[in-house]
Formats: sequence, C-alpha cells, structure tokens
Amino acid sequence: MRNILAIIPARSGSKGVKDKNIRILDGKPLLWYSVQAAQECPYIHTTLVSTDSERYAEVARECGAEVPWLRPAELSADTTASIDVVIHALEYYLQQGKHFDAVCLLQPTTPLRQKGSLIGAVERFLTLDADALVSVVPVPHEYNPHWLFEPDAQGLLHIATGEKEIIKRRQELPPAFMRDGSIYLTKTSVLLEQRSLYGQKLTYWENNMDFRVNIDVEADWALAEEKVISLKGRFIGS
Repeated sequence: MRNILAIIPARSGSKGVKDKNIRILDGKPLLWYSVQAAQECPYIHTTLVSTDSERYAEVARECGAEVPWLRPAELSADTTASIDVVIHALEYYLQQGKHFDAVCLLQPTTPLRQKGSLIGAVERFLTLDADALVSVVPVPHEYNPHWLFEPDAQGLLHIATGEKEIIKRRQELPPAFMRDGSIYLTKTSVLLEQRSLYGQKLTYWENNMDFRVNIDVEADWALAEEKVISLKGRFIGS
C-alpha cells in the first residue's frame, strides 16, 4: 500500500485567526508546512488542498499541491465534518478513474510535525494492517481517565472508566493518550463503506509533546511562532 492521498483541508473564513491557513509563519504560508510533510513522505502519491477560496488555491499551488476544484459552499462551513470533506475529495478522484489505498488527512493548523513522524506513522499503519491511525500525545497523569469522575442524575460522582475502586498510585495508572490533530490515516475502504475516519481497528503514533500546537486563536499563533524558533531544525520543513 503505497498509493496514499494526502488531503489538506484549508477553508477560508477562519474567525479565531483571520486567514490563518495562508498566514505567514516564519516566512511560509501555514498550509505549506503540511504540503511539505506530505511531499517528503515516499508513501504519499498525491497531495491535495481542499479549499473554497481561489486565493487559497493559488497559494496552495505555489506550495506544490494539487487544487483541481474549489470546495462547494455546503462543505465550507465551520461546522462541516472532516469525513465529508475527505469523501468529497475521494469521489472526485474516483470519477477521474484514480483509486487510492488510503487517505492521510493533514490539518494545516497543526504545522509542526517532528522529522520522521509521518513516515513512521505510515509504516506503523501498514505493519499493523490497521483500519486507521491517529497521532497522539500523552495525557498528563492528573487527567488520566482513571482519575476522572462523572456525575449521575442524583449528583453523585462515579469513576469515568466505570471502575468501583480508584487507582491509588500514579505509577499504576495505564497510559492514556489524546489526539494532537497532526496525522490521520484511514483506509479508503473504511472511509467509503463506514463513513468513518477511525474504523474498527484504530492504532496510534505517539508524538513528542514539545511539537504540539493547534492554531485556533491568536494566542495559539503566538505559541507557534515561539516553537518555530525553539524547534528549528527538528520539524518537517525547517
């Protein structure tokens, strides 16, 4: 399976950070970092930017991505699900007679991917023959689900995992992870048949917490600017 389509969703109309997907970060448009990651991965055959803006499309083409169409308005709202954007792109290529074994969704808002991470993630995905893979970072132990509580209708608390007794020692807590948003890999068959990014057999690629940044508001942009400097030479595109 070496025929993977990379999809970089880059709609216009961001509210938290105006035009963030093409805003310049360390001399490059934000979406460039995701295009670069896709192009450096030998398993990825085609890199597509899905956007609703001709201005964004021009920037994406300058970065080296394909933009064969503009995304329709009904798939460009801030409530549009990622799975709908992915399936829309796959259906376009199927109409052109192009088939991909899997899709790699790369969100431009998580631009700092550690060198080697995307290749490593694809190889793990292939080796395990998983339906899908997501990139993750560790959950700090104080937020481990075994130490979290949920209220019931009577106002009583219960351990979130359903256990009767709480784990007392930090050293006994099992690992827990949260998605960091930088890599999603899914078999095409799972996307089209189950309309799911995750399938039934989901694995993960653990990223270094140092690289985690998800740009949604101006404070996130400021953090990205700091990390671009402090992590120079360690992330793809630097």
